Amino acid sequence: MKSQFLLDESITFLNHGSFGACPKPILEEYQRLQLEQESDPVHFMQKKLPVYLKEAKKPLAKFIGCNVEDFFFTPNPTVAVNTIMRSLKLNEDDEILTTNHEYGAMDRTWHFYCKKVGANYVRQEISLPVTSKESLLDQFLKGCTSKTKIIFINQISSATGLLFPVKEICDKARALGIITIVDGAHVPGHIDLNIEQMNPDYYTGTLHKWMLAPKGSSFLYVKKELQNSIEPLVVSWGYESVFPSDSQFLDYHEYQGTNDYTAFLTTPKVIEFLENNNWKEKSKVCRKIVLENYKRFCDLLNTEPICPITEEFLGQMASIPVKTKNGIELKNVLYDKYKIQIPVMPLNDRFYIRFSINVYNSEEDLEILYQAIVAIIATTDLIDVD
Repeated sequence: MKSQFLLDESITFLNHGSFGACPKPILEEYQRLQLEQESDPVHFMQKKLPVYLKEAKKPLAKFIGCNVEDFFFTPNPTVAVNTIMRSLKLNEDDEILTTNHEYGAMDRTWHFYCKKVGANYVRQEISLPVTSKESLLDQFLKGCTSKTKIIFINQISSATGLLFPVKEICDKARALGIITIVDGAHVPGHIDLNIEQMNPDYYTGTLHKWMLAPKGSSFLYVKKELQNSIEPLVVSWGYESVFPSDSQFLDYHEYQGTNDYTAFLTTPKVIEFLENNNWKEKSKVCRKIVLENYKRFCDLLNTEPICPITEEFLGQMASIPVKTKNGIELKNVLYDKYKIQIPVMPLNDRFYIRFSINVYNSEEDLEILYQAIVAIIATTDLIDVD
């Protein structure tokens, strides 16, 4: 499968989790659509685009497990969460409950909003190592109070790669009358997703990470009873539309001015590529590589696994605790000297080397990383193994 990608062969690429990597057939479809757009931009934007968007949404709705009219495309989850945030009606001292494992851009989004309205962003500690799903749930739900109005949680943590039990959290929140917002940036194409079964109030995920779509392709799902209360992030032609559709929700959000929407339109080709290449089986092989190598790196770094080494907690992405005082420098050395593209993730005053395994990776890539760490330990003081 490596020949299907445009990745630089001189780089050991272990960072699919950050921005993904797009295979050649999908990129070719993206470029084909851009050329079609440029051949007659007016006709494309006014006539073809609405039809193409509807066609693009149909296979995605099936893939993510929801109705086609209950979501719209966004460039990324940050835009999606900002859209949700704009429409929330919180009062002073209301609480948004989250974990201390969330993505930094999301933390900043909520801090901005809370300063505006006087609400409180509560980062409930999920201590590491996680010992069981039950203990994680218990620890998180202790953060619920009578002031908790919203639960915001990532399904897969960007920093640690941990899978969170969002279905159980959504069930509990519903019983308590709390709104749920799930950040599933790393989920589609990575692990199975059925939004209707999960039953969150809001869900956002990317296509440009593990689904392999071109950059700038994501979606926002909103439960039907909340759709008319969500305001557009950008007010455009869909507001007070001259030609309204059956859905105010889609009128407000699907078209927000002149943008390049062609990344969204590749979605049928994206799903076709995954299906034609038996992606579920290939993902299974990738997860096996992650699980079989995780403890080996912990032993090398003299650190402990952050969770049980099972598919309940880990997918194709895993973070190894590393004792270092300079995560940025460690990342730079791994890239500049050893040509390994891999993040060193900061979280709660600790650092983690996070590797991602996708179909273009092999055991050899992890061996290159292993030997680089051995050399760094032997020749620098960047990593402490005592």
